[in-house]
Amino acid sequence: MIDVLYFAWVRERIGQPRERVETQATTVAELVEELRAREERYALAFSDISALRVALDQELSDFSAPLDGVREVAFFPPMTGG
Repeated sequence: MIDVLYFAWVRERIGQPRERVETQATTVAELVEELRAREERYALAFSDISALRVALDQELSDFSAPLDGVREVAFFPPMTGG
């Protein structure tokens, strides 16, 4: 089981801030594919992953990263400075 957190418009599209996910995915990209296949709101939230960033256990990562040993995956749009 992995905790999946959603921030900003990702959270708005999915309709919840977090959930525990049972997954067979070995990479972040595979997890995204599993989530997309769930239902339309996930497909919409993950329709353009180039517009998303991911953190694994609170460390910025990328979509090809392995999930082995990961407890938390967070999806969020790129941050802008200010």
